[in-house]
Amino acid sequence: QVRPVEPGERLVQTGGSLRLDCELSARTGMGWFRQTSEKERDFVAATSWNGHETMYAESVKGRFIMDRDNAENTVHLQMNILKPDDSAVYFCASGPLPGPSRNPFRYETWGQGTQVTVSS
Repeated sequence: QVRPVEPGERLVQTGGSLRLDCELSARTGMGWFRQTSEKERDFVAATSWNGHETMYAESVKGRFIMDRDNAENTVHLQMNILKPDDSAVYFCASGPLPGPSRNPFRYETWGQGTQVTVSS
């Protein structure tokens, strides 16, 4: 089971920063995805069960950082230099595979999502 630590809506101005947290109950690969309107969920970042391998979408590389703390059973997505195009509902997802994946169908458990709105 995964769930965002702070569900609901987060609002930030362009150029600002925000951190999303997700609680996890298993040491599996974890991913962050985002979705706008009726579009499919887009890959944002993913990490392996031990955090040793992490990958990012090109659109967020250099701005977002994903890491995990297995001792605290949490995974974080630090989002910096935010842009209006980053506005979306962000989902954390887990397992069952141990490695990271860009494919949302590789994940079996999803959080309820957090709305992130970046105002211009």
